Parts: sequence; structure tokens; C-alpha cells
Amino acid sequence: MEDSENKKSLRNLLLEKRDNTSYDLLKIASNKMQKKLKKIYAFKNAQKIGVYYPIGSEILTQNIIQELISNGKEVFLPKVIDEKMEFRRITDFSSLERGSFDIMEPRDDCKVNNSLDVILVPTVGISPTGVRLGYGHGFYDKFLAEHKTTTISLILEKQIIKNIPKSEHDILMDWVVTEDRMFETQR
Repeated sequence: MEDSENKKSLRNLLLEKRDNTSYDLLKIASNKMQKKLKKIYAFKNAQKIGVYYPIGSEILTQNIIQELISNGKEVFLPKVIDEKMEFRRITDFSSLERGSFDIMEPRDDCKVNNSLDVILVPTVGISPTGVRLGYGHGFYDKFLAEHKTTTISLILEKQIIKNIPKSEHDILMDWVVTEDRMFETQR
């Protein structure tokens, strides 16, 4: 999937902005988002939930993962295999190992299930209409094009951009959760 120059420069700008967020602020924002997630009906009532393990300055999801497991929810993390991504169930953090792109992924013996109720999607930038800017590899867009589910972007307020160029293959997000608010996208 080719990325436009606009998207590349926007992605670099937003990553730099996010990378300049202190770890303490990121921790506070992540905790606020964890509380807000529980107010979203689709998330609260979901049994099978896809979550990502954070890299770099992404929103911290470890506490969300731990809380979901403790509450008896089925938690699935993405694993990249060749050009595709699939979700595998984890029962604790020992189910993870370093995988593609140096990201923590479920081990090979974790069961695959791509029929999830809701997925928390890593996001670099997003528009109020749900156009998501990811890392440019297209794994989530390809996955979401084949598997319909409720999607939630966890993102810092400063990463919301009025207009993000939408490509044909971009899948719109259903919900946006920031440290300040949560809203359903205006599609």
C-alpha cells in the first residue's frame, strides 16, 4: 500500500509531537483513557477484545490488558505473519515474546481468533470523522477490511487533526478516546 507524501510528513510530525510527551504525562493520559473505555457500551460488554502492546510513545495498554484478563475477558493481541496480521489469545504477559518490528506479540502456541467484539487500534493521528493515520504498513486496514468489528483509537488529544488524507484502503475508526474526552466518529 503506497503512502502519499502528505501522509508521510504528517505521520513524522505527529510522531515527533507524541515522542515529546513525557512518560509521566503518558502514564496519566493512559490511566484516564482506561477509565473512559469502561463508559463505551461496546467495550464494556465485549467478551473478546483485541489490544495492542505499546511501543515507543504509544498509549500504555498494559494496565488495560491486565484489568481485562482479571475481569475474565478474552484478550487477543496482534501477531504479524508475512504480509498479514492475526489476533491470538493471551492469558498473561508470559504469553508474549518479541516479534515483528520488535513488538511484543503472542507466542506461536497462543490460539488464533480473528472474530473479536472490539479492537483497540494503535493510532498516530486521527480526524474527527475517524480517518486514522497509522504507521503506514497497512496491517490494521487489511485486517479490518476482512473482519468487521467495533474499533477504538486510543490517542492523545494533540494527535487529533482536522483533515487526514483518506486513501481508498483506509478503514474508519468507530470511537476515539483521548485523555480529555471520548466520542463516536462523525461518519
